[in-house]
Amino acid sequence: MIRSITLPFYAKLAFILITLIGFAFIFCLGKDILTPVLLAFLFAVLLLPIFTFLNTRLKFPRHLAAIVCLVIFLSFIVGILVFISYQVTYMANDFDTIKKNANSFIIEIHKFIRENFQVSIGDQKKYLDSVTKDSVKTGQAKLGSFIISVSDVLLDSMIIIVYTFLFLIYKEHFKLFLAKLIKKENHPVLADILSQIKVSINNYIVSLILEMIVVSVLTSLGLWIIGIKYFILLGLITGILNLIPYIGITIAGIITVLASLTGSGETSVILGILIVNIIVQFIDNNLLVPLIINSKVEINAFVSIMGIIVGGAAAGISGMFLAIPLLAILKIIFDRIESLEPWGYLMGNHVPRKFTWRMRRVKTES
Repeated sequence: MIRSITLPFYAKLAFILITLIGFAFIFCLGKDILTPVLLAFLFAVLLLPIFTFLNTRLKFPRHLAAIVCLVIFLSFIVGILVFISYQVTYMANDFDTIKKNANSFIIEIHKFIRENFQVSIGDQKKYLDSVTKDSVKTGQAKLGSFIISVSDVLLDSMIIIVYTFLFLIYKEHFKLFLAKLIKKENHPVLADILSQIKVSINNYIVSLILEMIVVSVLTSLGLWIIGIKYFILLGLITGILNLIPYIGITIAGIITVLASLTGSGETSVILGILIVNIIVQFIDNNLLVPLIINSKVEINAFVSIMGIIVGGAAAGISGMFLAIPLLAILKIIFDRIESLEPWGYLMGNHVPRKFTWRMRRVKTES
């Protein structure tokens, strides 16, 4: 007969922390291998309803259903990329205008610095020339690293597609593996965890797509109002880059400012772009994220920010993207295991209005 051992709180806490640190250490060591696997897992969960419909309702073979799901998914991505590349090619025709307006804008900046910081235009140009020379020296190395990065992204994309296909066709195989790891009396809990993970990840990714669409529409509308030429393209780019926490909207703002030079290099236009981005980000952070994102994953802002920072430090942009769904999975698991339930509550967004300690009064004998 196997006896259960009751451990004190500090021992349980130590085991939990050591386990989490061990998982984090393994992820940091094998991030190049694990990141494509985790991304493929998210995409497979997203495509699972389509796969189930094709396989169960339409009686498609598993392999054919998985291939059709990937074709639909890739067609959606390729369609967006083709639209962006077409618009960028069209924008390239205005290169001379961009160059002319950029020079005018730079001259205005030189004048502003001279009038407010008493730095002559000649000194500014000398400083820019020295920076340019240093950039040219390191340009070849940066170009080589950029080419390597692009090739790595293409290779990872192919691997993610293969992994997604395998996750779809081996779905039942992985379920049976988990069932063999867990005792039969705990199978209802395991089934509930897997079901909730599927729902949570699906809702999260769909919410991200919805947020991307809303941000794209709002940004396009704002840029159209202030008279930016390629407002649809720039709105779409802003919506896509907004999926990258913190740095995405900054990159989108820089691209929008550069693209605005196709029409005019006036400072008022650039100020209008900044105002549009600030308003859209205010709406996104205070309305869209609480209503669309946080309501689906039920992770509080403190844990989300910490997770994004740790994910970014561990695996860059991919880690930042994976942080929220991984935290959501951890919370689902914690909520359904009695000894880990307090940690699940810590990650949640339920905040009590008031907490009162309940203490037993010890009666003293008179």
